[in-house]
Amino acid sequence: MMKVELINYTPQPERTVAVAARMCYSDADIDELSENMSDEKVRSFLQKLVDLGHESPIEHASFTFAIEGISRACSHQLVRHRLASYSQKSQRYVKEDQFQYVIPPSYIDKGIEDRFEERMKIIQQWYNEDIEAGIPKEDARYNLPNACQTQLMVTMNARELWHFFRLRCCLRAQWEIRAVAESMLREVKKVAPLLFEKAGPACVYGSCSEGKMNCGKSKEVRARYREMHA
Repeated sequence: MMKVELINYTPQPERTVAVAARMCYSDADIDELSENMSDEKVRSFLQKLVDLGHESPIEHASFTFAIEGISRACSHQLVRHRLASYSQKSQRYVKEDQFQYVIPPSYIDKGIEDRFEERMKIIQQWYNEDIEAGIPKEDARYNLPNACQTQLMVTMNARELWHFFRLRCCLRAQWEIRAVAESMLREVKKVAPLLFEKAGPACVYGSCSEGKMNCGKSKEVRARYREMHA
């Protein structure tokens, strides 16, 4: 089962971003900038950043997640977001003699998950036979499927998370990476609700970036995310 947990983040992320933003427009020193930042001023500066599209100060807040129970197919999509740091369970060093796997919902919907599970058993047998024959784990892993579960830690700054959410919370995103993105969004909203107040797919507070390939459900998506942010 997929699990996404926010395990660390910049202390007072919203205040950190607000102070960084205010510095761009003030000649005051750091102590003065920090001391004179009321909660209302923090909110005001964060709103100004969003309205002006001034996103560089947002990079000063970072968030670290532990993610487990996702497939290798999903993690391959996740690591394509380059402005992030990753540590992932290694199939080169960790033996997969009883690997867990993700079953795509379409197999369950069609009632043929047994067929999928049988294939996983066969792959497991191939892998175990090769390990027993002395094949190194780094080579035996070539048998393993994209369905194989993995776990990893990922750190992104808030600006990259905004970009990540715009792309991966979209209904056009693949179902598993979308589930990961939505879980990550729920986690960061617990600790930085102002900073991520308007985070989500591109269509929620702007125009769809998918052009003619859009999902055609922008109204429903906007309603759902605005309810989430309420």
